[in-house]
Amino acid sequence: MRPTRTPGQVQPGINWGPFTLRIPFYHTRPEWPEFLQGIFVAGATGLAVIHILVADFGLTFEEAVACAFIQSVLIGSATIVFGEPFAPGWITPALPLVLNLIATTGDGESELYSSSEKFQLMTAVSLNFAILLFLLGVTGLGKRFILWLPDALKGGIILGAAIAALKRILVDDADRFLDPHPVSTIVAVSCCLILSFSIPFQRWKRRYKPLALIASLGLLPGFVAAAIVGSMVPSGNIDPETGKAIPELVFNFQWGFQIPPFADMLAKASPFSIGWPTMEMYLTTFPLALIGYVIVFGDLITGHEILKDAIPDRPDDKIEVDFNRSHYSLAIRNVLMGLFAPLFPTQGALWTGVHVIIVQRWREGAQSMESLYSGIASYYVFGIPMLYLVTPVIMLLSPLLGIALALTLILTGFACAYVAMGIPKTQIERGVAILTAVCLAFFSSPWIGMAVGVLATIFLVGFPTKKIVEEADDTPSNLSSDQTA
Repeated sequence: MRPTRTPGQVQPGINWGPFTLRIPFYHTRPEWPEFLQGIFVAGATGLAVIHILVADFGLTFEEAVACAFIQSVLIGSATIVFGEPFAPGWITPALPLVLNLIATTGDGESELYSSSEKFQLMTAVSLNFAILLFLLGVTGLGKRFILWLPDALKGGIILGAAIAALKRILVDDADRFLDPHPVSTIVAVSCCLILSFSIPFQRWKRRYKPLALIASLGLLPGFVAAAIVGSMVPSGNIDPETGKAIPELVFNFQWGFQIPPFADMLAKASPFSIGWPTMEMYLTTFPLALIGYVIVFGDLITGHEILKDAIPDRPDDKIEVDFNRSHYSLAIRNVLMGLFAPLFPTQGALWTGVHVIIVQRWREGAQSMESLYSGIASYYVFGIPMLYLVTPVIMLLSPLLGIALALTLILTGFACAYVAMGIPKTQIERGVAILTAVCLAFFSSPWIGMAVGVLATIFLVGFPTKKIVEEADDTPSNLSSDQTA
């Protein structure tokens, strides 16, 4: 029998340390709209890393599925195991900077990193990031650090991610992402840009409920449109047997279930098998960890603001936001990811689009969603990405994985660009931001971009005063619906 929640109290669970475990079907109930969306939207988006793991890290397709499975389980654990009230996601703006690092040469000129060295770099940055999270969380210095960081440098970091993402898709790897299926990619990107950012479309969806429903499905409409168009548009290649043009996307169906080859994947990726990162790798990747923290802290603030706006509508479901707990849970998830499925930055705090969708239905009342934790757990398919075990679905999605990654990076570039442009307040700050961004995007070592940004900020803008930093004390670390309503 399920435990009942007293109205106005937190959803029951099993407390362990600062965390709360909520077992699906026992502490939380299935929310079917979120469940059905999550199977395809969360599953297909998570599978986008497969393209990176195969093309850049040398895993087989099946091994890449195993790695993505572990990463998805860790993402789902944020709410189910640790009790976080946010819909978790990647630290997406850091992804293009990571791709810059592993795509460049090991010595800056001649040799590429080997597959093992790339995984060691991912372990190094994940452990760096986890240590940073833990130290800034336990000391409470995270708020001070973010307020101390000048706007020019913040804007430069986020704009650098935007330039790196667009450069990767449109210039560096255009032959990999655009050439095989240009029409399908353009259709998917156009569809998702319109659904997510178009000002006229935002007006239309307020007037027409079917458009609002389509927009609520996130990236899924773009995938569907790309699949339909790609299966009809010829690629320019001819099938030698039939003499007919081969379409951009060819779908092969295989029936059955599969167990991903976890042992083979761990043998190629885990530091327990391939060896631990060198000290040089930890030093090389530290700027990426710092950049990741800046992005994650902004996500935590964003997630809390979205909740704070909705909490007055649900006094029956008390929500506790604890930024220190968030730091600790993120640290644990990134350590586990770095040890068993290394690919920074797949363990972040917030998937903003999904968080907005779930919170919007949650605020409609208990008749729509019993608790926020039920909705998030359902969206992440109760912590187990069952999609990855169903062979027909994997085969159906596999031709779309390159498009999924291109779509993720282009949307990241677009969103990061407009966010970054709003951060600097003066002409000089904007100039410093652009200089920092270009150096982050074009130089192989993240240290160069960070060094240029810091020096330009010191000499052209200056750092915040002590008075500004002290404003961090006004931001509480532990927040609940009682405090924020």
